[in-house]
Amino acid sequence: MKFKLLVFSCFASLSLFSQNKSDEWHLTANSRQNYFGVAMANGQIGIVTNDEPLKTKEIILNGVYQPSLENGISKIVRGIEFLNLHMSINNELIKSDNIDNWSQQVSMKEGMSSVSFSFKESATINYTILANRAIPYSAMAIVEITPKKDIEITVNNYMVVPEELKEAKSQYRVLKDNQFLMPVFGTSAKTLNGKVTIAASTTFLFDGDKEPLKQTGDEVGFTKKLVKGKKYRFAIAGGICTSKDITDPLNESERQPIFALQEGIDKLVERHKQAWAELWNTGDIQIEGDLDAQQRVRFALYNLYSFIRPETRQSIAPMGLSSQGYNGHIFWDSELWMYPTLLALQPELAKSCLDYRSDRLEKAKQKATIYGYKGAMFPWESDDTGEEATPTWALTGIFEQHITADVAIAFWNYYALTQDKSWLKSEYKVLKETADFWVSRVVKNTDGSYSILNVVGADEYAQHVDDNAFTNASAIEALRNTIKAATILGEPINPKWVAVSDNIMIHRENGITQNYKGYSGQTIKQGDVNLLAYPLHIITDREQIIKDLAYYSEKVDKKDGPAMAHGILSVLYARLGDKEKAYEHFVKAYLPNSRPPFGVFSESANSNNPYFATGAGAMLQAVIYGFGGVEQTDNGLKYNKGNLPKQWKSLKIIGLGIDNKTILIKD
Repeated sequence: MKFKLLVFSCFASLSLFSQNKSDEWHLTANSRQNYFGVAMANGQIGIVTNDEPLKTKEIILNGVYQPSLENGISKIVRGIEFLNLHMSINNELIKSDNIDNWSQQVSMKEGMSSVSFSFKESATINYTILANRAIPYSAMAIVEITPKKDIEITVNNYMVVPEELKEAKSQYRVLKDNQFLMPVFGTSAKTLNGKVTIAASTTFLFDGDKEPLKQTGDEVGFTKKLVKGKKYRFAIAGGICTSKDITDPLNESERQPIFALQEGIDKLVERHKQAWAELWNTGDIQIEGDLDAQQRVRFALYNLYSFIRPETRQSIAPMGLSSQGYNGHIFWDSELWMYPTLLALQPELAKSCLDYRSDRLEKAKQKATIYGYKGAMFPWESDDTGEEATPTWALTGIFEQHITADVAIAFWNYYALTQDKSWLKSEYKVLKETADFWVSRVVKNTDGSYSILNVVGADEYAQHVDDNAFTNASAIEALRNTIKAATILGEPINPKWVAVSDNIMIHRENGITQNYKGYSGQTIKQGDVNLLAYPLHIITDREQIIKDLAYYSEKVDKKDGPAMAHGILSVLYARLGDKEKAYEHFVKAYLPNSRPPFGVFSESANSNNPYFATGAGAMLQAVIYGFGGVEQTDNGLKYNKGNLPKQWKSLKIIGLGIDNKTILIKD
């Protein structure tokens, strides 16, 4: 074990922290080797950074899907890249292979990425991008040039239309309102099925006099002479809109650069920074004595915050807005792994995840009907429709049914935190319909107990198994929560909810809780049984928790298992008082999965699919609900004595619960 941790630490020193200017709020990279970018996102759009100068990698649009041509399964859509620039100095184009002194800094505090480099002996250039947190469909790239001698620059904005879009059309026009001239460059396209129109529009912003713009082919830009030593700044600003959200996305996209022209660079940046400051002021984690852990935790928080916003009624996919990984679908990753951190620190962001499910309740009821059950059966993979979006070859789409309980538990936990009875009354239908599903799904045994047969477990290596521990336990907890909600609201309680929740089978063998009926020690993909102690409240006996931990911590797939299991194991060991093992699993929850140069999360130690927001959520739970001593109860958050690893001097968690409580734990 010690040898493996040493290997992981060496990997980290070679990847993430080949940085010499990093601090608790900034991550800095000086190498483009094996580069994995960071999503500059605002909950609506995600702009992934690139190691190539003046260029983004891709843009991900929240909640916009289209079927793939290969199998008809929906996939989240990439947007038109609208912040890209071609820049020439003295008629020589800046390219990836003719720059020097490249470095990139990610400001987690301000949600901005800045790349600097030098071009020959002519100039140093800084390119900063942001997806405006205050203005959801808006983004901007700011360029600062410091000439080392007198030079002439030519700058052109160009747009990249991804292959999953068609019928691309570009236009440049100068709009006029009285004395105001407003140059706008735009591109629109449709998804391949023609159902969604996407439009992006930009303009140039200047500190001083506006430069005359000229269209050359599919690019728009300007030429200007610069004087040695005199810094010059401009920006490309605009936005991207879709017909999913806006009836006329083309015109609204044009209003984004027009708005930017009237606001100016500094005011737009200030509004963006202020919006991020409000998030950090109401939800932050501060670790003293361990800069590496502080950076990782802040980076995880930054990504979770950047992938969601409260008014969208959208949830978070496993890769957030960083890529099309897992087709951008919504899984249990949202409710079980990311939601608990958001619920503790940013309840309004967490609520958006619930809004997403509530809006699709009717489709969940339809799915239950399709398979001959009552109530609501939520899809394992969900897109904008709320119908099952899992590829048809994957058994998870039909049989990984614990998702229905996971959704219900998340709803109850929101009420438990807020104690908002009006909200509970309006959303009670979700709890009731999921409870009705479970009583129609179980099978009654001859001894009066109940089983849930033929499922895929939370441990997805367990397929076609009976009485999977997490499936059964989550159903118990969901049913019990529904009974509590009905009692609070004075709603009728179905006697079957009580009978089933009291008698669902949880199997044990030789003192160990069984992963499923007949389990005999096979390798497991991720946590399953251990989830019954946390985040569920089904196993509460300390000795049973210890036995199950000792047994299953050695069963997790050490090669390809996802990061989440270690986050849960860390929580449990911290609560048991074993700080050494808690910290060991905390480190395992992120370090093997970190990718250069900034440490973006990959799903497993052997994959390269960052940013894996699910893993980030699990690691953050280890901090809040493990080392921090925070506990979710039916009466809100409970603050137990924390348990810090020896590497940390103190842990401060800011903005907990609806009263924004701050806790400070010292070693």
